[in-house]
Amino acid sequence: MNNMKKKIMMFTLIAALILTACANQPAGTPAPAADTVAATDSVIAEGKIRPVHAANLSFQAFGIVESVNVKIGDSVKEGDVLARLSNASLAEAQLSAANLELVVAQQALDSLNRNGSANLAATWTAYMNAQEVRETAERDWEALNVDSIEDRIEDAKADLEDLEEDLQDAQDEFDKYKDLDKDNSKRVTAEDVLETAQENYNEALRDLDEITRERDTVRAALDAALGTEAEAKYQFEISSSGVNEDQLALATARLQSADAQIMAARANLSNYVIAAPFDGVVADVAVEAGEQVSPENRIVSIADTSAWLIETTDVTELEVVKLSVGQNVTFTADALDDVTMNGVVTEISQSSVLQGGDVIYTVRIAANDVDPRVMWGMTVEVTFEPLE
Repeated sequence: MNNMKKKIMMFTLIAALILTACANQPAGTPAPAADTVAATDSVIAEGKIRPVHAANLSFQAFGIVESVNVKIGDSVKEGDVLARLSNASLAEAQLSAANLELVVAQQALDSLNRNGSANLAATWTAYMNAQEVRETAERDWEALNVDSIEDRIEDAKADLEDLEEDLQDAQDEFDKYKDLDKDNSKRVTAEDVLETAQENYNEALRDLDEITRERDTVRAALDAALGTEAEAKYQFEISSSGVNEDQLALATARLQSADAQIMAARANLSNYVIAAPFDGVVADVAVEAGEQVSPENRIVSIADTSAWLIETTDVTELEVVKLSVGQNVTFTADALDDVTMNGVVTEISQSSVLQGGDVIYTVRIAANDVDPRVMWGMTVEVTFEPLE
């Protein structure tokens, strides 16, 4: 409802009340003043209703969508993985290595704070755990058909070289006609061939990167495990020599460094994986597996519909002075005008915006007992009950 419509409705209501009052007055009795009637009028405003928590989520890196794990209407918990990019594996390997380093660093520090056999047992346990992780990483590496992958890499490189030559040929051909009119048929044809050659080259480059990651991700995990095992062995070997301040300082610094590495690895992984920031319901899924995306693409929208909030859009300076926090309201959705719902004013903006010549203040309302058919972004009409 715009402000002009509100003003017309208010004027019509006031006029009708005055005429009714005049008709019911005995002869010679003056009608009540117009401002007396108007003072009892409710303030009516338009607004938008939205969940108390809502988010449009995107990846923070370029890549190809590997998986989308939810669909519209699914309930999710905070931390649930909603979607991931195909190039998330290396970041996960880095986080796994950082977590292992944190465990070993914590164990090393703990071992320094204990004496005798307990200290020796702790470092031995850390060493054994590191060996198990290294053995698993070795099996993964040995199970990998590295020769086949490297053959595919060589084939991909050869294809890339051929396509690079095609791209250069296409560029040379286009250069012959680039100064001609853009509508010239020879220039148009050469430009189309150049664009196709560039796309083919880009796709081949992505294929080469993807094949290379199949090898490098597993190798990175093995290298990290070998490094952690070596450090765990060193800590075990020196554990019997007793605790000194220098060792304690080094162990503390190592633990702090491991914490920092985990934070960095988690931040890096979050670029490639979308997780739910709160409990809620999936409102929209905008992509499918196999699509190439960038940080500008919205991937998943989620909402916490356990509570709803209304923000008004047209409360004027003449109306806002009649409102207060804690005031009861009723409201209807334009799409459900036969259903009346209730709410309470929770916040009144102290700053204004100029809209169509009117000074407008935003009023926020906690909506109660919202009809299950109400949806995010619907327009509602709010009636503020008069203050007593």
